[in-house]
Amino acid sequence: MNWFTGLATFLILWWLSLFIVLPIGVRGQAEDDSVELGTEPGAPIQSNMWKKALWATLLAILFFGLVWIVVTGGWLSWEMLGDLMGL
Repeated sequence: MNWFTGLATFLILWWLSLFIVLPIGVRGQAEDDSVELGTEPGAPIQSNMWKKALWATLLAILFFGLVWIVVTGGWLSWEMLGDLMGL
């Protein structure tokens, strides 16, 4: 895996990890009975995006490590993927 493929893989895994952690711990305004006029009742009270970005980064590092082990260990290659898909 070259550096460009590794970077692209990490960024994709980071976005997927962010989508995994986004809904964790979110409380809407309606759940807290503090709906402000003109806002969506389901809007979060506090999003904690810095914590979620940190957790997404840690999760992406873990996923990338697994992908790195599989690819560099020879368990999966482009040729194997082509054979699996019948190409």
